Amino acid sequence: MTGGADRSGSGPQGRRSGLRSVAGQVFALQALIALLIIAAAALALVLQGKYDSEREARSRSLAVAEGFAHAPGLADALRSPDPTAALQARAEAARIGSGVDFVAVLAPDGARYTDSDPSLIGQRAQGDIARARAGQSFTEIFHGAPQDAVRAVVPVRAADGTVVGIVTSGVEVETVGQAVQGRLPLLLGAAAGGLVIAVSGAALVSARLRRQTHGLGPAEMTRLKEHHEAVLHSVKEGVVIVAADGRLLLANDEARRLLKLPEDAERLPVTELGLEPRTAALLLAGETVTDEVHPAGDRLLAVNVRPTGNGAADGGCVMTMRDTTELAALTGRAEVARGRLRLLYEAGTRIGTTLDVVRTAEELSEVAVPRFADFVTVELLDPVVRGEEPSGAFTEMRRTALTGVRATSPLQPVGDLIRFVVPTTPMASALDKGRAVIQADLASAQGWRAQDPEGAAEAVAYGLHSLLTVPLLARGVVLGMANFWRAADTPEPFGEEDLSFAEELAARAALAIDNARRFTREHTMAVALQRSLLPRVLPDQSAVSVAHRYLPAKAGVGGDWFDVIPLPGARVALVVGDVVGHGVHAAATMGRLRTAVANFSTLDLPPDELLGHLDELIDRLGEENESGAEDGDESDGDGTAEGSTGATCLYVIYDPTSGACTMSSAGHPGPALVRPDGSVEFPALPAGLPLGLGLGERPFESARLRLEPGSKLVMFTDGLLEDRARDFDTGLGLLRETLARPDRSPEQTCADVLAAMLFPVPSDDIALLVASARRIPADRIAEWEVPGDPSAVSPVRNQAAARLAAWDLEEVGFTAELVLSELITNAIRYGKPPVHVRLVYDRALICEVSDGSSTSPHLRHATDTDEGGRGLFLVAQFAQRWGTRYARRGKTIWAELPIAPEHPGGDVAAPLVDPDALEDLAW
Repeated sequence: MTGGADRSGSGPQGRRSGLRSVAGQVFALQALIALLIIAAAALALVLQGKYDSEREARSRSLAVAEGFAHAPGLADALRSPDPTAALQARAEAARIGSGVDFVAVLAPDGARYTDSDPSLIGQRAQGDIARARAGQSFTEIFHGAPQDAVRAVVPVRAADGTVVGIVTSGVEVETVGQAVQGRLPLLLGAAAGGLVIAVSGAALVSARLRRQTHGLGPAEMTRLKEHHEAVLHSVKEGVVIVAADGRLLLANDEARRLLKLPEDAERLPVTELGLEPRTAALLLAGETVTDEVHPAGDRLLAVNVRPTGNGAADGGCVMTMRDTTELAALTGRAEVARGRLRLLYEAGTRIGTTLDVVRTAEELSEVAVPRFADFVTVELLDPVVRGEEPSGAFTEMRRTALTGVRATSPLQPVGDLIRFVVPTTPMASALDKGRAVIQADLASAQGWRAQDPEGAAEAVAYGLHSLLTVPLLARGVVLGMANFWRAADTPEPFGEEDLSFAEELAARAALAIDNARRFTREHTMAVALQRSLLPRVLPDQSAVSVAHRYLPAKAGVGGDWFDVIPLPGARVALVVGDVVGHGVHAAATMGRLRTAVANFSTLDLPPDELLGHLDELIDRLGEENESGAEDGDESDGDGTAEGSTGATCLYVIYDPTSGACTMSSAGHPGPALVRPDGSVEFPALPAGLPLGLGLGERPFESARLRLEPGSKLVMFTDGLLEDRARDFDTGLGLLRETLARPDRSPEQTCADVLAAMLFPVPSDDIALLVASARRIPADRIAEWEVPGDPSAVSPVRNQAAARLAAWDLEEVGFTAELVLSELITNAIRYGKPPVHVRLVYDRALICEVSDGSSTSPHLRHATDTDEGGRGLFLVAQFAQRWGTRYARRGKTIWAELPIAPEHPGGDVAAPLVDPDALEDLAW
C-alpha cells in the first residue's frame, strides 16, 4: 500500500537518510542517551572506587592497630625505662608486614615512642587523641603533619585496665589516591567499550528501523498511515489481520460487519471472538487458502488467507472475505462430498480389523450408521460364514449383522435365513445386475412388499421409507449383500448420488470379508491338521497321571505340541514343544518333530542327547526348506516363510521306581513343580538354544531332581503366560498363584489354570500338560548283585522264582527264569562287572540285567550246527518287548513279560512256554 517507489528506494523518499529520517533521529537519540548513561556510570564508578579504597584503608589500619595494641608484652614494654628501644623494631616489622604506611606507639599524652620516621620520635602527635586516652578505638581522616592519612587510633591497656599508651597506624591519603588512579584506565576503557557497543547497537536498530520504514521521515509516515486508514475502511471486502500468537491485530469495518465482531475485538484471542470453529481454526493455522467457503451466521463467506511476513514462521496471517451467500447450495453439496470421503477413509481403517467373517460384516454395518443410513443389514452366504468358497443359490443368505440408530427394529434378527424369491425385489435386482439398486419409496415397492407382506407392512409402519441394496462382490463372485435403510430419523430418501458411495463402501467391505473367509478356511485346515497330529489318546502307563489341554490361537494356528511316551523300565517321557510361526507349515513341522521325538525315544537316550539329535534334524529340515525356497516356493497363508524352521522343546524323563526326574530344555520355558503341600517352584534348567540355531560350543545339559509321590509337573508353552497385555514374568507370577493349592487332580488343575490364565482372544497357541507323579511300591521291586561266575546264575534264578511266587506270578515264572538265565549268562560271558539284576512288577513284569560294558548285543538266527547264539532269540520270542538302554557307564538289557489280566496292573495274557519249541531251539 506504500507504493513501489517507497519499497525500491529509487524515489526521493527512498533516498532520504540522515537525521531527516525516522531511523536517523532514533540513532542520534539512542547515541546521546548511551553517552550520558556511560558518563554517569563512569563517574559513579570513580566515586565508588574512592569510597571503597578509603573504607579498605580504614579497615586495614584498624586491624593493624588493634593487633599491635593487643600484642603480648606491649604494656610491659611501655612501662619499661626505654619504650622506644623495646618497641621501635617491632613497630617497623608490623608496618612492613601489614602493608600500611606507618605504625606509631604514643604515650598517653601523645609523645611518640616509635614512628616510621625516626626523626619524629619524641615529638607530640597531632590530632585528637583524647578519645583514645578515654579507652575508645576509632578511625579518622587525618589532615596535618607529617602527612594527610587515613589512620586508626587504639588505646593500650594494662592488666588493671588503665591506658598506658596509644597505637596509631594508617595509610596516607596520597596512597589511597594512587589506588583510585590506578583503576582509571580500566574504567575509561570499559566506558569507551560500552559506548562503542551502545553506538553499534543503536546503529543496528537504526538500520533495522530504516528497512522497516524504508527511510521515510515522520511526515511521510503520518501521511502513509492516513492513506492506509482511508483505503482499509472504505473497501467493501472484509480484512482481518491476526498475530502469530493468535490475537486479532486489526479488523476493518466490513470484517466487523460480516463476522459480527465486538467493538473491543482487537488484541483479543481469536478463540474468544465467537467465530465459527472452522473459521477460527483457519485463522490460527495461518495456512494459505483461496476462496474457501465458510458459514458466518446466515451468510456464506468466500475466504482467502495469506501468511504475513513473506511466509515467515513467526508471522501471522491476513484474511480477506466477501459475502457469497448465493453459493449455499454449492457449499452443501461440497460438504456432503467431503463427509462421504471422510466416511470412506474411516471405513478403510475400521472394516477388516480382525480376520473374522462375522465381525467384519458387523464393522460394515457399524461404519454406515448413522452418517449414511439409519439401519444396515448384512447377509452372507452360509459357505462364506464357514470360510468355504461361495456356492449354492444366491436367493438364500444368512443375516450376519444388523446395526441401527435404535435398539429395536422391524427387520429380521441376526441368524435368520433371508430368501429373495420374488425377482422384482430390490435385492434380487441388485444380485442380477451386479450393482447397487435404490428403492426410494418402500411404500410403493410392490416386489418388496410381495416377498413378505406382513414384515413389509410392519417396516413401513415403523418408519422405514427408503432402501439402497448393493451386492458384496469379490473377484467377481457374490459373497453376500448389504442393505442400507433410512427411517424417520433421516427424511431424505436415497438418491442417485448415493450409489457410487455405497458401491465403493461395499467393495471395500467385500474384500475384507473375502480375506477373512480365506483366513477362516486356512485356519480351519490348520486346526484340523494340528489336532490330527497331536495325540488323541494318551498311552496307558503307571508312572504319572496326566491331563492335557491344547487351544489354537484365534489369529492363526501355531506349532505347539505335547506328548507322553512310555519308556522301558516303567519310565515315561513327557514332552512339550513350540514350532516357530503359524499356519499349515508350522503344524506340519510340528508333526514331523513329534514323530522324530517318538522315534528318538525308542533309543532310550538321555534328554540332552535326544535334543542334540533333534537339533541336527531341524538343521536338515531347514536346509531342505531353503532349497525349496530357492526353487520358488512361496510362503503359506499366514505369511510365514516355509523356509524358516525353528522350535523349542522341553523333554522330561520320570522314573517311578526311584522318583528321579531328568529334564533338558532347548529354549523352552521350564516346568512348574507343585509339591504335595501346595508349594510351587520353578526348577532352574541349564539354558539351551532353541532347536535349529545350531549347538556350536554349547551342547544341551540336563537337570535332575527327585519327585515325591503326588507332586505335579506342569509343562506349558509361552502362549499360556504372555500376550500383548501381559509379559512373561507377570504371567509366571499369576501361574504360581493359580497352582498354589493342594489336593487337586490333574484335570482340575488344567481347568483352573486355563480359567485364570486364558486371554479372551489368545494370540498364540497354548499347550498345557499336567502330570501327577506316582511311585511303584518298594515291595514290587527286587534287585540282586551277581558275581562274575557262571555258577551264580542258578542262585539268582531261585531267588527270582521265590519273589515271583510271593507276587503270585507263578504262571510267568518259568519264562522269567529262562529270560533271566539268558541275560545274566550273556552279561557274565560278554560283559564287565558289576552285574546287576532287577525285577519290577508293574503292568508287565520287567526283567533288567545291567553290566559295566557298553558292547551292544545283536539278535541273530543261529544255524543248526551253531553251538550258541540263541539266547537273545529266546528272549525276543517270549518277551513282549525287549531292548538295550545305555547309561553313562555300561548298559542295561531289559525285557517285559506280559501279565495275565487278573493280576493287579496286568493287561495282556502271559504266553505259555512250549517245551517242544524249546527243544527245537536247543543246540
